[in-house]
Amino acid sequence: MNPLRLAFCAASVVTLATALVPAHAQGVIKIGEINSYKAQPAFLEPYKKGMELAVDEINAKGGVNGKKLELISRDDNANPGDAVRVAEELISREKVDVLAGAFLSNTGLALTDFAKQKKFFYLAAEPLTDKIVWSNGNKYTYRLRPSTYMQVAMLVPEAAKLKKKRWAIVYPNYEYGQSSVATFKTLLKAIQPDVEFVAEQAPPLGKVDAGSVVQALADAKPDAIFNVLFGADLSKFVREGNTRGLFKDREVVSVLTGEPEYLDPLKDEAPNGWVVTGYPWYGVKTAEHKAFNDAYQAKFKDYPRLGSVVGYSAIYSIAAGVKKAGSTDTEKLVAAFKGLQVDTPFGKISYRAQDNQSTMGAYVGKTKNDGGKGVMVDYVYLDGAKFQPTDDEVKKMRPAD
Repeated sequence: MNPLRLAFCAASVVTLATALVPAHAQGVIKIGEINSYKAQPAFLEPYKKGMELAVDEINAKGGVNGKKLELISRDDNANPGDAVRVAEELISREKVDVLAGAFLSNTGLALTDFAKQKKFFYLAAEPLTDKIVWSNGNKYTYRLRPSTYMQVAMLVPEAAKLKKKRWAIVYPNYEYGQSSVATFKTLLKAIQPDVEFVAEQAPPLGKVDAGSVVQALADAKPDAIFNVLFGADLSKFVREGNTRGLFKDREVVSVLTGEPEYLDPLKDEAPNGWVVTGYPWYGVKTAEHKAFNDAYQAKFKDYPRLGSVVGYSAIYSIAAGVKKAGSTDTEKLVAAFKGLQVDTPFGKISYRAQDNQSTMGAYVGKTKNDGGKGVMVDYVYLDGAKFQPTDDEVKKMRPAD
């Protein structure tokens, strides 16, 4: 055969063989990410930007173990069944190496069970329910954000300092709200045995009838209110509560309300003096946060939200785990995440070996209406490692892997 033709044929075979090799074998680590983008855009649009920034930074430095990261995101329609279906497709069609994401606790629990059944690594970035790492926990599922237990445990000492006896409670009637309230009652009762819970309102997520909820709480004449509503439900509740004077001369303790995703939309209706968990991005002066904030604003011409930090930290967690494992092999990755340390905009965190929960913390402070804009004041960062149950308690709640 003509030598030139022979060389051409050989090159064609190499090209064809390369084309037939799966993408992940060609130097790409695929992250399959599932979330409720259409249902919860306030948190998840910044979250996606945070992920994109992290992927860009890591790939610009050569990737992980010589491979670039590729992010493949899908919407779960805020539905557990759809979340599982999408996870199946990401694994079978897209050949992803790991799964991440979920915002709502019910979709997070569905993916937690999926990871267990399929023996596939899953990083639950945002869902807060304690069940993900305790009663429904499994070796293949890790969680990044501070859980409902952790965030409520950060707020309860502040609630106890108020020395209020009669508490009313309002929460969205699904896993996140239910577990937050159960923890609040248990922990506050332990500190203040004479506390009374005089009213509870549990509207369906996204369907709060603010007028009737506010009236029911007011009728109970509580000394203080514990709120777990967020997003559009929170906005409606605050507006109606302001209108009807529910918050006048009453203390309010509220989970998540200090996050800019939920505080910013309140604008001139933002309340004063609520004790909250949140993210005062404008006041965090640490070197690691400044580097993140500067890079985020340079890329997106916008300030970060808490979702931005979570998305960014999720990608860096996966990258650190893959680097430590030396591969994306599920069993090696599961082992690598035990005690894994990760640098985040909130400082160094680790993933606890006893329950796969990260030690990421949260800021606790008070809300202030500052010239028609809600901000956090008098805030402090609380290390998530200090707001955990004992190891013995975890063993009782968590099935053996």
